[in-house]
Amino acid sequence: MKLLVTGAAGFIGSHFVLRHVQNFPKDSVTVLDKLTYAADKKFLDPVMSNITFIEGDIADTVLVKKIVKDQGIDTIVDFAAETHVDRSIEDPFPFLHTNVLGVGSLIEVCKENPSVRFLHISTDEVYGDLTDTDPPKNSSDALRPSSPYAASKASGDLLLLAAARTYGIKAAISRCTNNYGPHQASEKFIPTVIRTALANKPVPIYAEGKNKRDWLFVTDHTDAIETMLTVPEAFDECRIFNVSADSEQKNIDVAKKILEILGKPESLLSFVKDRPGHDWRYALDSSNTRALGWKPKISFEEGLKKTVEWYQNRLAS
Repeated sequence: MKLLVTGAAGFIGSHFVLRHVQNFPKDSVTVLDKLTYAADKKFLDPVMSNITFIEGDIADTVLVKKIVKDQGIDTIVDFAAETHVDRSIEDPFPFLHTNVLGVGSLIEVCKENPSVRFLHISTDEVYGDLTDTDPPKNSSDALRPSSPYAASKASGDLLLLAAARTYGIKAAISRCTNNYGPHQASEKFIPTVIRTALANKPVPIYAEGKNKRDWLFVTDHTDAIETMLTVPEAFDECRIFNVSADSEQKNIDVAKKILEILGKPESLLSFVKDRPGHDWRYALDSSNTRALGWKPKISFEEGLKKTVEWYQNRLAS
């Protein structure tokens, strides 16, 4: 394959590139990243000599068309996104730019290059939240996003589905549950708990901390994406794949587990005012992805220990 990986200096994208270069050394990998606050080019240092790195914006259609032509790209894997819900509540416009206009830009590129496959990385948040008794969401369920972030991702998904039907571009969508692991931006929930606890500062927990998330270790997610890329017919049909580890945890319980790993007291927990429109619970039915032969390998306990250790080392350096 000749891959273009967008958002490759970010959290999930960097793990995908690192593993893909290691596992498929004969593939050509070009990465495009805007290098926003949530990205770190150093994440790619171990493979920098094996990839082509380009700094730029996916919404720059002229640039992306040039990359696809010059590099002979046959597959685009799109991780580029603004993702932090709280930031989207404060200012939704950067989210509209990348998550909607950016997807529109990649669609235009694929219209001009109809042989290029486009795998778009989305989120479980497009489905909206669930009650404690609702069954997990499947890929045919309606979209009911709550936050500006989720709405922008749902908009990108719908643009892509429409483009696949109208223009016949080769596309597929992956929707995953909450990722965690090394490289995640420090403002996210698990890194925030680790960072504040290590500093012996109050660990902020929204409301009573009873909101539930289904946690997926980042390399299990990237392995699922690799599996999707082996299914040619998925791009002919614009299939939607759900990816989850079936590991639901209350936020308060996650925070307590981190404190236990760090040897910190639970007295550090500090309950703060809930954010507007805070979704109660996410859960996905990932049977359509598991049917391809994928399944998660990292347990939540193992993944959490790996994550805590990485942040400890990073914050100490």
